[in-house]
Amino acid sequence: MKTRRSDGIDPVLRSRARKRALQAVYAWQMNGGPVERVIEEFAHEQAREQADLGYFEDLLRGLIAHVEDIDAALLPFLDRPVDQVDPVERGVLRLAAYELKYRPDVPYRVVLNEAVETAKRFGADHGHTYVNGVLDRACSEWRAAESAASRRR
Repeated sequence: MKTRRSDGIDPVLRSRARKRALQAVYAWQMNGGPVERVIEEFAHEQAREQADLGYFEDLLRGLIAHVEDIDAALLPFLDRPVDQVDPVERGVLRLAAYELKYRPDVPYRVVLNEAVETAKRFGADHGHTYVNGVLDRACSEWRAAESAASRRR
């Protein structure tokens, strides 16, 4: 089992926060509403599951605040308009795009792996392959130096 890193981040709690954030983003995509209401609806479950509540809130606030920019940034890597992507895969892509673009402290491989695993768990049968393809191309552009260094290893 993974343990807390030297920087104090617990990968297990972060992973749980991402999964719960996907569920909250899905609800927000379906119903809309202010971010505070979405956080309130999911925060009690977040605390009960022992997840990183601060990270959960950052993901939601950041995604919702930047959703137009995130969608525009994703568009060149998609084969259809953002609103035509399956809602689960759309939520996974948006969350991962937020992390890739606005959280440079999170390694792109962590973002990519978490997104694929979350899509496997919650998405359609082959939705994770779509998510992987989109994010792999996006990483090559958005995190070019990090991606290139990783490929040289």
